[in-house]
Amino acid sequence: MSNQTKQTTKKDLTPKVTGIGGIFFFSDNPEKTREWYAKNLGLETNDYGSSFEFRNANRPEEINYLQWSPFKNGSEYFTPSKKEFMINYRVQHIEQLVENLKANGVTVLDNIEAFDYGKFVHIMDAEGNKIELWEPVDKVFTEMGGETTK
Repeated sequence: MSNQTKQTTKKDLTPKVTGIGGIFFFSDNPEKTREWYAKNLGLETNDYGSSFEFRNANRPEEINYLQWSPFKNGSEYFTPSKKEFMINYRVQHIEQLVENLKANGVTVLDNIEAFDYGKFVHIMDAEGNKIELWEPVDKVFTEMGGETTK
């Protein structure tokens, strides 16, 4: 086996971001915003927005998801950020990542919460943007079924 083959088959254990997990933004009327995007841009929407389906580059047999969601203006979910958006990043090894972030002086807003569809924690970046970190369990969404945007 060549060194290159060994490198590509070795599992990456680095605590880091692996992609975008969600895009959340304020809207005056989230329902009408969802309807507009469905009608004009073809998004498959539900009460939360739209789930985009894609394949994992390292494991093409695996389906991954990105959540697009308009939130009602004034929602407290983005607090303490004063911005009108929040990005959710897909991460791996969230516990070690949080330890690394704390060691670097990054503001970690809460404790890691675990759900059947993954683990979450919120941090603040240097510009005052609240960021949601998500270590996903994508198979839960796959098993749930439902329409996705693809």
